[in-house]
Amino acid sequence: MKIIFLTSSLGAGGAERVATTLCNTWAARGDRVILVPTFSGGGRPFYEISNDVELIYLADLIGSTGKSLLNYIKRLLALRRLIDTEKPDVVISFLPNVNVAAILSAFHLSVPVICCERRDPSSQPTTSFWELACRITYRFADMVVVQTEAACNSIDGIYPGIKCVRTMANPLPDEILQIEWGAQDKVRKSLLSIGRLSSGKQVDKSVSAFSKVASVYPDWDLHIYGDGKVRDELQSQIYLLGLQDRVFLLGRTTSPWLIMEGADAFVMTSKYEGFPNALLEAMGVGLACVVFDCPSGPRDITRDGQDAFLVPLDDETMLEATLRELMGNEALRTQMGRQARDSVIARYSLSSVIVKWDSLFNELGVFP
Repeated sequence: MKIIFLTSSLGAGGAERVATTLCNTWAARGDRVILVPTFSGGGRPFYEISNDVELIYLADLIGSTGKSLLNYIKRLLALRRLIDTEKPDVVISFLPNVNVAAILSAFHLSVPVICCERRDPSSQPTTSFWELACRITYRFADMVVVQTEAACNSIDGIYPGIKCVRTMANPLPDEILQIEWGAQDKVRKSLLSIGRLSSGKQVDKSVSAFSKVASVYPDWDLHIYGDGKVRDELQSQIYLLGLQDRVFLLGRTTSPWLIMEGADAFVMTSKYEGFPNALLEAMGVGLACVVFDCPSGPRDITRDGQDAFLVPLDDETMLEATLRELMGNEALRTQMGRQARDSVIARYSLSSVIVKWDSLFNELGVFP
């Protein structure tokens, strides 16, 4: 089978990690996979890409990294030529702007297009331009894939005329299966946060909650991995709270699972999510997790709070109480972590997600 996979860039985000994992897996089983960053100017991919995956930067095809309207049109035409020349069995795209480009470029080329929404459109905002573009074009996709049942139930009312909507969760990378958390005898314990440092991730609420329990558990620190626009604000908050020796901004990481293995609990306080890889992978490693019940993703991943502590959205009092309980009870952390690991491996292993992708291909008349 020949797959053209389109993503905006190959940076450090969750969508890029999933795209890389899927492409590497399909290529390893013998599919021909062409991975196309559509709006990137090049650069080294953040995640490792198999040598069996063909990597083509769309900017290279037109010889320009500019962001003008003319260059956008040139990229669309170059992408259409690529699809027409390669004649793939299927085109898969990630993220709204890339989805729109995929639909326009493949129009009337008789190649099935699967557009993947990496957010819940009912709760996560995008710009008005791309929102309108999605409303106009999504009806021409052969299939739109979302990550949660909540998104599946709401998307028809947001983007009318969609032919086919299916749900597809993110896979757990196979490497997770080789890592299992266990209680560790160490001088200092760490509460872990991993994610983009943006207003939507609300990492400041994790810092605030930690500040209220820090004196009760003087042997705990808060380790925050990620980067983004609010880093300076978070650093100021940490200094104002006098926590510079207890809360650490540690930047991006290419080895989150090893960091998770060395942590003692995980916290996520996002305002909204699509299907958070960091939570999924922390549970997969076997960390006990505390997460806001934001739309969407955490409720699906935690099975309505059965496999992790699901705190009402923005309820900082409950967040503080939950952290207090979890940080003070090693047996509880161990039990919740083991339950979380067993649950997500059973539901989201890479092999089971690939089987579900094959089922989607079959629905479109494409047979691996």
